Amino acid sequence: MKLVQKTGLFIAAAFIAVSCGNPGDTVEATDAVEVGEASGTTLTIDAATSKVDWRGYKPAGQHWGFIPVTTGELMVDGETITGGKFVFDITGLKIEDMEESNENYGKLWGHLQSADFFDAGNHPEAMFEVTSIEVYGSSDEIEDKEEFKTDFTPKKDSELIDGTPTHWISGNLTMRGTSKNIKFPAIVSMADGTVSAQAGFNIDRTNWGLMYGDESTAVDKAKDQFIYNTVSVKFDIKAN
Repeated sequence: MKLVQKTGLFIAAAFIAVSCGNPGDTVEATDAVEVGEASGTTLTIDAATSKVDWRGYKPAGQHWGFIPVTTGELMVDGETITGGKFVFDITGLKIEDMEESNENYGKLWGHLQSADFFDAGNHPEAMFEVTSIEVYGSSDEIEDKEEFKTDFTPKKDSELIDGTPTHWISGNLTMRGTSKNIKFPAIVSMADGTVSAQAGFNIDRTNWGLMYGDESTAVDKAKDQFIYNTVSVKFDIKAN
């Protein structure tokens, strides 16, 4: 599959981490970049089969779930992906480590929607828009960030992608009104008019203003007084 660097594929979501420098660097968020014009045929994101998974960590436990993708498109010129973007619904966020009937579900869901985290009342949607795609080289590596060790240390970037990456995807991720450019490894395929992309990576939530429990402010990390800034993100996106 041939790809151009001018603009490329999509996501994520949610929330991410592989640098926008050379492939193999640790993921970081940098200033948003201009999105080039895309050409070709428009493929529609299949919202029924596309989603963004998330997982958050603290020393005493972890929570996980998904955020539904609502709309989006991918531009394809022959076998070349030339651009794409998708929107996901923060208010539709689901928590999967507990039943919705559990009173703690409502408390956690409400807290995640609040200004402490996503501020969904003012920013109910998030968006990812592709800025470039590079082929994942045979010598490329995913570097892992060192984390404070506890029983629930965040998963490593190298553990999050299910399979061998084919490409590096870069794009502007917008949450809480803040746009940052991120780059991450993904598995991209095209067959029978359908484009699929799967990825797994980490982001630093504080880059988008999700500051509650910021671990850098913890006086004594041994006393579980913080939430890890690292959030793991996985996505499975299909466009027809």
